[in-house]
Amino acid sequence: MGTPEVIPSEGAGTFSFKREMLAVLPSLRAFAVSLARRHDKADDLVQETVMKAWGKQESFQPGTSMRAWLFTILRNEFYSQMRRKGRELPDPDGVFAGSLATHPEQYGKLDLADFKTALNSLPDDQREAIVLIGASGFSYEEAAEIAGVAVGTIKSRVNRARVKLQELLTIEGEGDYGPDETSRPLVNKAFPGR
Repeated sequence: MGTPEVIPSEGAGTFSFKREMLAVLPSLRAFAVSLARRHDKADDLVQETVMKAWGKQESFQPGTSMRAWLFTILRNEFYSQMRRKGRELPDPDGVFAGSLATHPEQYGKLDLADFKTALNSLPDDQREAIVLIGASGFSYEEAAEIAGVAVGTIKSRVNRARVKLQELLTIEGEGDYGPDETSRPLVNKAFPGR
């Protein structure tokens, strides 16, 4: 009878691949949804990313950004799948997207729906750049590394995306945010001092 194998416990300062990877999953899924545009496909993409990362964990360098590493794997997997499946089915009239939407109950939901429509109408490279910088919180340098392009290219894509979003959402200034003219008096009455 042999001696049982003793697995060392992790100390507070010890790197844990699993713990680091799990911490990134919520933002990884959000990025996947922005690329795949469907929650079920995004979940499959995240699962494939986690499986690949787990299988290649020896290639991860502790001390570097787990987040950037996983986002890069996810992005590469997404574009590999796109190449395998051919071109994505266009939905220019929003018929398919509209069938997935529910009727908004509040102004915020309407604004969010308008934003999603505008975001989805951006070219893929601009949408990816604005999501990496604006929603995922990566620096321009990190986003450029994830996308495999120069920092100037990411900056240009983000700028073009912001300009296009402002144009699509007809945003001209700060007055375009928040309640519209009809609901503003009610909001101001309910919340004095606004």
